[in-house]
Amino acid sequence: MLEDEILRISATIRGRVQNVGFRQFVYDKAQHLGLRGYVRNDRYDRQRVELVAEGPRSQLEEFERALQGGPPGAHVTAVEAGWERATGFYEHFEITY
Repeated sequence: MLEDEILRISATIRGRVQNVGFRQFVYDKAQHLGLRGYVRNDRYDRQRVELVAEGPRSQLEEFERALQGGPPGAHVTAVEAGWERATGFYEHFEITY
């Protein structure tokens, strides 16, 4: 894979990640890196947040590293991520519900 190749990461983040500003943290980081996609709380599991992001590989790698920590108050126990080719479906990054 080339560094500038546009890819997609789909991830589930587990731990204390709801009601601690985690989605806003993800949104801000995605905006800073110029990524497109979404982040949302898992409706059925209060210990999970899900996201999809598309962008250049180098930015996605930085994004994935940031997910390991999160904002103050969060406690990430796992980041499960899958990589694939981008679809180009998303126009911007958003917090969904």
